[in-house]
Amino acid sequence: MNTAPRPRLLVGTAAGLGALLLAATLHGLPLGDGNGPASTEVAIRVDQVGYVRGEAKQAYVMGPSAALAGARFKVVDAENDVVTAGRLGASTGRWNAGYTSVRTVDLSRLNTPGTYRIVLTGTAAGRSPAFRVADADELMTPLVRDNVLFLQAQRDGADVLPGALRRGPSHLADEDATVYADPDYDEEGSELLDERLTPTGDRVDVSGGWFDAGDFLKFTGTTSYSVAELLLAQRDLPGMAELSAEASHGLAWLDRMWDEDSETLYAQVGIGAGNDAVLTDHDVWRLPEADDRLDVSPGDPDYMIKHRPVFRAAAPGEPISPNLAGRVAAVFALAAQRAADTEPEEAQDWLDKAAAVYDLADADHEPAEQLVTAFPGAFYPEDSWQDDMEFGGAELALAARRLGDDREGDWADAAAGWAGDYLDSDVKGTLNVADVSALAHVDLATVLDGTRTNGLGAEELYADLRRQLEDGVARAGRDPFGAGAVYDDFDAVPHTFGLVATARLYAGATGDTRYAAFAGRQRGWALGANAWGTSFVIGAGEVYPHCPEHQLANLRGSRDGKGAILRGAVVNGPNAAARIEELNGFPTMRKCTAAPPTGAWTDFDGKGARYVDDVGAWQTVEPALDFTTTALLAFALTAQGDSERPSL
Repeated sequence: MNTAPRPRLLVGTAAGLGALLLAATLHGLPLGDGNGPASTEVAIRVDQVGYVRGEAKQAYVMGPSAALAGARFKVVDAENDVVTAGRLGASTGRWNAGYTSVRTVDLSRLNTPGTYRIVLTGTAAGRSPAFRVADADELMTPLVRDNVLFLQAQRDGADVLPGALRRGPSHLADEDATVYADPDYDEEGSELLDERLTPTGDRVDVSGGWFDAGDFLKFTGTTSYSVAELLLAQRDLPGMAELSAEASHGLAWLDRMWDEDSETLYAQVGIGAGNDAVLTDHDVWRLPEADDRLDVSPGDPDYMIKHRPVFRAAAPGEPISPNLAGRVAAVFALAAQRAADTEPEEAQDWLDKAAAVYDLADADHEPAEQLVTAFPGAFYPEDSWQDDMEFGGAELALAARRLGDDREGDWADAAAGWAGDYLDSDVKGTLNVADVSALAHVDLATVLDGTRTNGLGAEELYADLRRQLEDGVARAGRDPFGAGAVYDDFDAVPHTFGLVATARLYAGATGDTRYAAFAGRQRGWALGANAWGTSFVIGAGEVYPHCPEHQLANLRGSRDGKGAILRGAVVNGPNAAARIEELNGFPTMRKCTAAPPTGAWTDFDGKGARYVDDVGAWQTVEPALDFTTTALLAFALTAQGDSERPSL
């Protein structure tokens, strides 16, 4: 791929002025607020969406130690009246060579609803972005609605919603797609070794669903993860019609990916890594509907862009990779639970589908054997699978309980057995697309209902939830901004939202709120209280990504900070600096002029991590389904507050 040069902004243009204002916000400059000369060495970081009334609230000020030594702060409301003031807290550490000290601002006493800013006085000057104080549902529910907007923008097939990006039907050829044998890749998964893909002779309707990320591929693994989170979020926000509709849209596509007659689960639509003879989704930067207009014949290099290949998780009737089987079974069982009270016949149908997929799981999977996630597997590497089988068994048992099915006990035993295997494994993680143990543990504890099965009870499950959270707490204790995720690696932001969701799930299941403050700080980090001073949710706060690596957003969205944005999308966030030395580029990629000048971001890089808001920076600003639904679940659980979870 070509490397795209970073856009240069010209002072004096409208876009240039907007960039300067954004840069001023990032650096915490007063912008003529009457507080005297600004220090460009000091920046203020807040949760730009806002803080929940009654929760611990923390902001950060970063700068040279000397500049912060005599600094004080005051908090002003929308009328610029001072509502509270005080001294900065103790230093939490050094960030980089320019910002040698990070100091805290305790806002916990601020509980009156309103919009506020922090203003620095004394030896430092600066003014923070605006933030709100409000009830949890008032702050979080709009974020959930925005996340749903992103999912709507990701729709594929005939049933698309035009939305702000003026979507049109796309990939209609997926209605009659050819199934191919598994492609053969090199060891790194970067090059297809087959000169031609080999058709199996089967054809299937795999239309609809969602694009996985900034490209147009569709995966059973990521979609099933996202649908599960949407169905779980519905328990907490049952009245949100658009959330329910989007869960149904994803569920309908997963249903197409399972052929119950031949007992075949399909894993992927499209191909993202090819060669000179097989061009792929990742070789062209275009609108999705353009694929349907291609005039191609079999044997043409770009044939697979229009007539997208479908790959199976396993041959018909053969054991299915247990991570996919467990997760898809969990989704179908969650669908059964959703329909149990209103459509019992439909619910039983979903339960039977879940059971059929679960029964085909490769329960004898060998550790050395690669799990099926995507083709190539390097797109979504995954090591754990016992958590998926636990998840499937737990949701099957809950669905059976709702429907009076006598298989409940068998599935409860199976789930507990897989949970024990997961707890004994060396691949334990935290909530993300490759580890659903947090979701599984909470619902399995509900299944067990105080009893012990297969030598396991709820306490062991809750202890593992504490293990996941304590790992985050330990990392946060070593980070100047209290980040619980590893942000010089991939998926820092979704891992952060995973910790928020896990803390909320744990509190809801146990009544133990010891991680409430930790969860609030993690949410704040992802929404602006981080070194770069940006929210990682598009449209949330004053500063957020404007140049995501997303073909639709780039070709149909805003380039100058005005007009349509990919609202609600969640991006990866900071990543290892060494990974961002080269940016993607295509001749058809439009330059984005909404980002601030280059130095506005690089000034804040530190601890080996870098963040770039540039359309070519897939490493930091490519949004994805799983990123966004993990955030959505965290927001939905937070919106519920301390009320009891709806009964199952």
